[in-house]
Amino acid sequence: MKDLGLLKYFLGVEVAKSPAGIFLCQRKYALDIISEVGLLGSKPMETPLEQNHNLGLAKGQFLDNPDRYRRLVGRLIYLCFTRPELSYSVHVLSQFMQQPRAEHWTAALRVVRYLKGNPGQGIVLDKDCDMRLSGWCDADWAACPLTRRSLTGWIIFFGHSPVSWKTKKQQTVSRSSAEAEYRSMANTTCELKWLKGILTSLGITHPMPTVISCAMK
Repeated sequence: MKDLGLLKYFLGVEVAKSPAGIFLCQRKYALDIISEVGLLGSKPMETPLEQNHNLGLAKGQFLDNPDRYRRLVGRLIYLCFTRPELSYSVHVLSQFMQQPRAEHWTAALRVVRYLKGNPGQGIVLDKDCDMRLSGWCDADWAACPLTRRSLTGWIIFFGHSPVSWKTKKQQTVSRSSAEAEYRSMANTTCELKWLKGILTSLGITHPMPTVISCAMK
């Protein structure tokens, strides 16, 4: 073993330290994705996915080379390590890995064009931390047009720093939007309890109450 100095780059993640904290991004990795699909000269998109999309009901032709789609979505999944705003888009695209259609490939390219607008965006781990966990969650009732299952999304902060985020389908069908929101809060609570257990094992006490905020409609 030998000391390689301060951490600057590890497994595609770029690390920049400052008196304010630590900044994590995957700029080089994002640029590699953009270059691989040939969109370096394309116009950036403002959003990663079209609003009110119907990708679950797509009827276009199946892709002749689905491996290319699977590789792109797989790389986008790893990019979510420092890009929480991509969680929903990548979750949707990853549902069609077995038999992707032309519409799915177009949607994946839109995500890449969104990356081109700011490939160096990442997350900041703030130095000033009050050691308090807090979570934000939301649910999209009956978001899946095929199974009618709702979608849960959450992001959890430790102080002012994001430490956990995810978008996933709920395991059961909710009969109302309120039920979907409560299931979303239940999933977020499980994640918070798991993170609190990790802090305890590291010797960090967390006596303050944990706050969960939910966008109830």
